[in-house]
Amino acid sequence: MTTAQQPAAPGSRPGGARRDEPQPPPPGGVLWTIAGDVRALLMLPAAFTMQVAHPAIGAGVDEHSVFRTDPWGRGERSLRSVQLWVYGGEEAAEEGRRVRRLHKEIQGVDTRGRRYHSLDPACYAWVHATGFPIYLYAGRYLLRRFTPAQERQLYREWLQVGRILGLRDRDMPQTVEEYWPYYHRMLAEELEPTKVARELVATDVPLPRPTGGPLPVRILTRLAWPLLRAAFLHFRAFVTVGYMPPEARAAIGLEWTPAQERRLRRFSTAVRLLVPLLPERVRYLPLAYRARARRRAGAR
Repeated sequence: MTTAQQPAAPGSRPGGARRDEPQPPPPGGVLWTIAGDVRALLMLPAAFTMQVAHPAIGAGVDEHSVFRTDPWGRGERSLRSVQLWVYGGEEAAEEGRRVRRLHKEIQGVDTRGRRYHSLDPACYAWVHATGFPIYLYAGRYLLRRFTPAQERQLYREWLQVGRILGLRDRDMPQTVEEYWPYYHRMLAEELEPTKVARELVATDVPLPRPTGGPLPVRILTRLAWPLLRAAFLHFRAFVTVGYMPPEARAAIGLEWTPAQERRLRRFSTAVRLLVPLLPERVRYLPLAYRARARRRAGAR
């Protein structure tokens, strides 16, 4: 029996979500189109580096995260979580609760001697807030330049994702016009080249090899890991700094040359032209692809 055939339970919405739970962004919206696109993978390192350039967030990741010992597993789990916020339907709110539970015990002292807790609104909101400027800036290279109306819609949808994560409306600027003064204040007053931020753009740090995948891939990875590791670290640093807005680079103290910018534009043009030619199953990450397929099936 399909969801549409079942009567909704008291206090719930169709699909099993309760009325008092925040809902994910709407299917067909801006985030629905871009969050699951494989090109979003190139944007995530810049957002993560901006997050950990906050002293408290950097200290929390440095002391409590497994990003050094299990970077591939952590990346896979984080990516799945982000996808659920947008494409998870009734699972989105539960994923938001899971994320909060995961961070409940993370606390300590940051590099400026201040006590922090990972769920303090000032820290928790900044983690979420970094996604918006990255989508706008990196999107100009990899997707398209958003119109003012699309930019506002994207921000409204990003606020909705924040509600799924447990952010209250008072924790985040509620309009694009309010967001930019907040953003520039955070860059000027909070961001710095933290230990974790420096590691994420370094090309000489240890990096364990991935152990998953088919047997031939595992064998190749084991044999060629020294070369693959060096190539990956250089590429990660390149896209991390390149797709970060210039004012954020400056706040963290990251260098970017005209030659690097030319390389980034050439690379981005190739990606922007190639990806739309791929089949949807390849163009979108698996969770996003399945959600889009279910939506089309339900519309028939």
